[in-house]
Amino acid sequence: MQFKTSTKKHLAVHAALILGAVTMLVPFLWMVITSLKTLAESTMVPPTLWPETLQWSNYADVWNSLPFAAFYANTFGMILFRVIGSVFFSATAAYAFARIEFPGRNVLFGLVLVTMMIPGQLFLIPQYEIVARLGAVDSLFALVLPGIVSAFGTFLLRQFFLGIPKELEEAAVLDGCSRWQIFWHVMLPLTRSGLIALSIFTALFAWKDLMWPLIVNTSLDKMPLASGLASLQGQYSTNFPQLMAGSMIAIWPMLILFVLFQKQFIQGVAGTGSKN
Repeated sequence: MQFKTSTKKHLAVHAALILGAVTMLVPFLWMVITSLKTLAESTMVPPTLWPETLQWSNYADVWNSLPFAAFYANTFGMILFRVIGSVFFSATAAYAFARIEFPGRNVLFGLVLVTMMIPGQLFLIPQYEIVARLGAVDSLFALVLPGIVSAFGTFLLRQFFLGIPKELEEAAVLDGCSRWQIFWHVMLPLTRSGLIALSIFTALFAWKDLMWPLIVNTSLDKMPLASGLASLQGQYSTNFPQLMAGSMIAIWPMLILFVLFQKQFIQGVAGTGSKN
């Protein structure tokens, strides 16, 4: 009787998970189908489930209408510098908050957490003022600057550092290691899954960043993918098949990234719950 009850619970849980997975896949599948429709089919009421003829030309048309090579270059450059900056500065700050005793440590870390609770839109004006005063408007540096420091990354990596036994540090001190050597050679390698998870998070946040690039850059060839695709959104009408085709062209690198590093991504998320 107990076995049957446990089996029913497992079936109910799996059914709920499958339903959730299907619900999450529906928008993606609809995007793929819409990218292969004609404009008339994409705006029909009621909507058509499958196009009469697959319009592969939508991909060629949108590729030729926008500078995707520049979009990819700007996006990958933005991701590269944001990931390097975010991982380095977050790791050093997280180690200090987790392992170094200094006056006001908890207050300062509380201020870091407060910045995570403030809507990002409130930072747009001061960030733009900083970039404008530096003379970096409409450049790759303008895309990179707001993302090189991450309060979320500091919180994430602090949890990993808190989960490392203090005995490892004490042993390193007895061996004559400096504070920097302890951080670089002992502590940092032990947070590898957290560093990978933060890199993936940072890459995802940068990949889908829409508002900031539209504000700070004006030239189409200085836009990343998400902001460049926004140019397909017309004021009065939009070619939805081409917009969906452009979205498909834009998302494949992130899909590959997640497939390759999904194990580290899940470990990194799970590791945020570790305690000292």
